[in-house]
Amino acid sequence: MNPSALIVVSFIASLQLALGAVVTRAETTAPAPAWNFDREEPGTLPSEFSIGTMFDGRPAGDWQVLATDRAKSPPHVLAQLMAKGAEHAYKITLVKEVVAADLNLEVSFLPIQGRADMGGGLIWRATDDRNYYLARANPLEQNIRVYRVEKGIRHLLENFNQTIDVKRWHTLRVTHQGCRINVYYDDKQALDLCEKTFHAGMIGLWTKSDAVTYFDNLHLQHVKSAQTRQ
Repeated sequence: MNPSALIVVSFIASLQLALGAVVTRAETTAPAPAWNFDREEPGTLPSEFSIGTMFDGRPAGDWQVLATDRAKSPPHVLAQLMAKGAEHAYKITLVKEVVAADLNLEVSFLPIQGRADMGGGLIWRATDDRNYYLARANPLEQNIRVYRVEKGIRHLLENFNQTIDVKRWHTLRVTHQGCRINVYYDDKQALDLCEKTFHAGMIGLWTKSDAVTYFDNLHLQHVKSAQTRQ
């Protein structure tokens, strides 16, 4: 084959490759907000956080920074200390003025006590303290679940049975891109589902009933979905 013909063939092959290839842009992320609660004064609530309201009008829990030698990253944690509550008493704190759609959200939690309920979870895409997504881990039930909460009522989306040790810290992580929700427990994938009700909103933390729980190292990463073109 003469050089001119070789150039033409190479050009055509390159053009076909360019036209037929799917070009995927890697996910990009904005700076990641993080809270380890170590600079806040014990006994206070961080200024970025607000406490929700329970169904009976009372504050949704006793949320406060706590100095403890049990902190995941010493010296402080954010603790939910109200050790009583009805079955549907959801203890909620939300991060004000932080709105996220597609995200990577992670927190460490330590179950402290609870007879009716234990453990806790992550809230995201919340419009308020009665409408949000929830991923929670319960050592008493030994499972991890994802809920859609609408008008204060939980709707179970997925369940995953999991042994949860109450004597040590665990990590709960949620990724949500488009409709796709993935939940990870101690860095292992537990749940994978599609949900389209809420599109963006606040993030927060959650416990229920009489559960007392410590939280540490809350991280939010805003994620831009990968885009493709042909």
